[in-house]
Amino acid sequence: MTMMTPQPLDQEDEEMLVPHSDLVEGPQPLVEGPQPMEVAPADNDNTRSVGNQANEEPQASRFTWTIENFSRLNMKKLYSDVFTVGGYKWRVLIFPKGNNVDFLSMYLDVADSATLPYGWSRYAQFSLAVVNQMHNKLTVKKDTQHQFNQRESDWGFTSFMPLSDLYDPNKGYLMNDTCLVEADVAVRKVIDYWAYDSKKETGYVGLKNQGATCYMNSLLQTLYHIPYFRKAVYHMPTTENDIPTGSIPLALQSLFYKLQYNDTSVATKELTKSFGWDTYDSFMQHDVQELNRVLCEKLEDKMKGTVVEGTIQKLFEGHHMNYIECINVDFKSTRKESFYDLQLDVKGCKDVYASFDKYVEVECLEGDNKYHAEEHGLQDAKKGVLFIDFPPVLQLQLKRFEYDFMRDTMVKINDRYEFPLELDLDRDNGKYLSPDADRSVRNLYTLHSVLVHSGGVHGGHYYAFIRPTLTDQWYKFDDERVTKEDVKRALEEQYGGEEELPQTNPGYNNTPFKFTKYSNAYMLVYIRVSDKDKIICDVDEKDIAEHLRIRLKKEQEEKEDKRRYKAQAHLYTIIKVARDEDLREQIGKDIYFDLVDHDKVRNFRIQKQMPFNLFKEEVAKELGIPVQFQRFWIWAKRQNHTYRPNRPLTPQEEAQTVGTLREVSNKAHNAELKLFLEVERGPDLQLVPPPEKIKEDILLFFKLYDPHKEELRYVGRLFVKSTGKPLEILMKLNELAGFASDQEIELFEEIKFEPSVMCERLDKRASFRFSQIEDGDIICFQKWPPPETDEQVRFADVPSYLEYVKNRQIVHFRALERPKEDEFCLELAKNHTYDDVVERVAQHLSLDDPSKIRLTPHNCYSQQPKPNPIKYRSVDHLIDMLVHYNQISDILYYEVLDIPLPELQCLKTLKVAFHHATKDEATILNIRLPKPSTVGDVLNEIKTKVELSQPNAELRLLEVFYHKIYKIFPTHEKIENINDQYWTLRAEEIPEEEKNLGQHDRLIHVYHFTKETAQNQVQVQNFGEPFFLVIHEGETLAEVKARIQKKLQVPDEEFSKWKFAFLSLGRPEYLEDSDIVSTRFQRRDVYGAWEQYLGLEHSDTTPKRSYNASQNRHTFEKPVKIYN
Repeated sequence: MTMMTPQPLDQEDEEMLVPHSDLVEGPQPLVEGPQPMEVAPADNDNTRSVGNQANEEPQASRFTWTIENFSRLNMKKLYSDVFTVGGYKWRVLIFPKGNNVDFLSMYLDVADSATLPYGWSRYAQFSLAVVNQMHNKLTVKKDTQHQFNQRESDWGFTSFMPLSDLYDPNKGYLMNDTCLVEADVAVRKVIDYWAYDSKKETGYVGLKNQGATCYMNSLLQTLYHIPYFRKAVYHMPTTENDIPTGSIPLALQSLFYKLQYNDTSVATKELTKSFGWDTYDSFMQHDVQELNRVLCEKLEDKMKGTVVEGTIQKLFEGHHMNYIECINVDFKSTRKESFYDLQLDVKGCKDVYASFDKYVEVECLEGDNKYHAEEHGLQDAKKGVLFIDFPPVLQLQLKRFEYDFMRDTMVKINDRYEFPLELDLDRDNGKYLSPDADRSVRNLYTLHSVLVHSGGVHGGHYYAFIRPTLTDQWYKFDDERVTKEDVKRALEEQYGGEEELPQTNPGYNNTPFKFTKYSNAYMLVYIRVSDKDKIICDVDEKDIAEHLRIRLKKEQEEKEDKRRYKAQAHLYTIIKVARDEDLREQIGKDIYFDLVDHDKVRNFRIQKQMPFNLFKEEVAKELGIPVQFQRFWIWAKRQNHTYRPNRPLTPQEEAQTVGTLREVSNKAHNAELKLFLEVERGPDLQLVPPPEKIKEDILLFFKLYDPHKEELRYVGRLFVKSTGKPLEILMKLNELAGFASDQEIELFEEIKFEPSVMCERLDKRASFRFSQIEDGDIICFQKWPPPETDEQVRFADVPSYLEYVKNRQIVHFRALERPKEDEFCLELAKNHTYDDVVERVAQHLSLDDPSKIRLTPHNCYSQQPKPNPIKYRSVDHLIDMLVHYNQISDILYYEVLDIPLPELQCLKTLKVAFHHATKDEATILNIRLPKPSTVGDVLNEIKTKVELSQPNAELRLLEVFYHKIYKIFPTHEKIENINDQYWTLRAEEIPEEEKNLGQHDRLIHVYHFTKETAQNQVQVQNFGEPFFLVIHEGETLAEVKARIQKKLQVPDEEFSKWKFAFLSLGRPEYLEDSDIVSTRFQRRDVYGAWEQYLGLEHSDTTPKRSYNASQNRHTFEKPVKIYN
């Protein structure tokens, strides 16, 4: 083992996969980075801990591990020797033959994790490498960072490098059967924040995270710390009758007030409820830029017609001018557009100024790309953007996320990107400004806040650095925690790029470690220096509506009372007193088993030091029962999980304090004492002292069952002698029930109800002692003999009724195509079989064949149907259909099939939209074929169901997703693997002209689109039905347009408003009538042909189809929406 000087990390990480990852529930580590060896549900914010806790300068070292006889290793995993970095013990763990993959698996492991105290945590940045002993440049090295803890004590790379490369003797990784592994480890000490008080340390408080709302918290803190904005929110009209969860203005006012005046972190649930979000939305991480736009648009709308109308525009709105200027003739076209934020390129730009340079870069339109300048025809021209004015608060959104077309995925750009403390947008003689910009306004800005994203493209953590008063003091707002930070932490450390960590271990050289920084600035907020006094204004109580102040102060007082109540809880005991009145009120309504729900009885909060006798006086005062008429019984939990009065308190116990008595009676050590108050009344209903109880006496409770009414009720209690027999009390029971004294009755003992009901007939001739009856037992009785079965009585006796009550389950059934609406409810039993359930549903729907019913379970978290229906007889009982993790739902979705479900399961069903060659409306077909069938079989089936333009017409099957054609299915493709849940399958006739393409003809994609011009970033939205079109060599746009108009049958007046553009990678380039269309579609090998298309820009007036473009059973990606 040797410790050596580290080398720079120059190899980029690649995607790593976790073995058995399909078993993992809950939040996952980021897909981009490395993964833990043992798969367990991980905290969904590893990066968050990093940003919060890694505060000191790191210590770093390199460990080299020489593994001899490598190819002869026959163990599954192998640990290195232990080495120490930063005072911590580490070791490297490898799986020489792979951790269930065909790759070498390698991890960094906390060597002493088994002996560390509970709650330990340590943070490290590290790289692992397998050295190439022939060519050092071919060394495989990967780097990452991780917060190690009890659940994740190792972290690294399951797919580090292919085993085929490692074991190949010609590749140089094994020389003389020896493998060299290197680990560069840099450790930062973890600071304990448990006792940290943000308000005390910084004067500010944080926001609580609801699950994945850190992106929202960082934005809300930024907006709150723009005082002009906060003041405008306070001035939005609200009334005392408004409810925060139903009013965005009131919820935001309430949140801002609490941020201003609370001493502890503030919850955001009221605000998210006012957005119309449910819990599921709070666990969906969204994009902070998207939320910023949506929230500001919503507030702008809510401010209309109020004293603060126009505030959003005043603060955030700027304008730029798009221009095209001809070079050789006097012609210029301009268009003014507004923006609330600017999206700046990060890739290829070293700083904000470089991004602005790129933003206003002039594009030359020449050659094939000339501009059509009305009467001047095609002309060489310059095209660009210049700014007319900038807003007082400038929001810059940095484009850290981009679509990588080569990898067909979104990627995060972690490149270094600098931004200044002062931003001068008048630089170089105002090169960003348009000719008609007001030059008297000085566009000098100072940085107010930096919103940071830490993590990868699939998730991570957001926090913000803000300087609320624009002084030199910065603060980091990270959910609940606020800390003071210096300018270096807020600016330089958020530039991104690589981080160099100094070498602390003396060696051969001092090359620093280099690690990619996954935390970097994502949004910047600048405030114009000349406007800062207006924007950073004073906001005090007089800005807050009086009703709001009163409401929030009352809330604060209630919260303080609760806190005080909680703080003093250890001094008090809660005594829950159940009486006959409670039993009478609850049995047969709220409860059926046992005697009482203790949460619904009278509560007394009594100091533990109070003698119990004094408590009795308190009861006398509150309930009007003098002390001499009170007798208290202690409840006991029995071994069979029932809860019954067990014995009366003794005089000695009543002389003790309440606290002592609670500890004696309650082994669970909670703060409650549960009692039953026995009160006796004489024949005249006057109170009488309780009778003396001797050992022979047993206190029994009685319930009466009426089979006709299906009613169970409490009728009273009696003392009986243990040597006595039930026969002796029959007349008394008839009296309690209001029956004739000679009415024959049958008695049953209610023994238990968990996990199943046990209720047995009581032998009237045997003694109570023989039947093992004791204090607190429950006897149920009813008239006997039971009614005949033909009397329309469902449950003739007590046991069958209790069995029914225990298992009954009301199920709300919804039609699968209308998943939000209850169609009908059925009362079923949890132990009903699959056949019982479908039979009852079929019966309700008047359907003869129950096997044509298909059911789908409910997802309790998303509140939507689960993606997969229940297979025929694949579950035993109703309860199995309703269970979702640890919750039980009461919703099932149903479909009525046209063939029995067992038959359907042997078939593959595809939903296909057939587009006729000449008719507008699509025909929706459900094609059902045996699973081994091919696309060709599908097309043949379609031919038998539709009307074709000619008998010999050929068909094709397309995959359409979000109004683009992604695939033409080969006829030999098996249908078993085709998924129609997330995209539309479309069948159509192949036009004759496509069958006879000339050598220079092209088949191109044609899509309808609109574009949003509200933002400087052009966002293209496709809609309508995409189609293919043959274009011929030399054909002008005018000729192509004529064919398109004829094909789509668009009236002249409407068609004259359409614009035509060549779109490549989502960017439109508008075409003139004289342009030769085929010149734009030269490449035959475009990656993803759908990304180059002829776009038809016009308003979306197409009638909505009867099917959705996305037919998934529930959405798989949710945009940010504020519903209210």
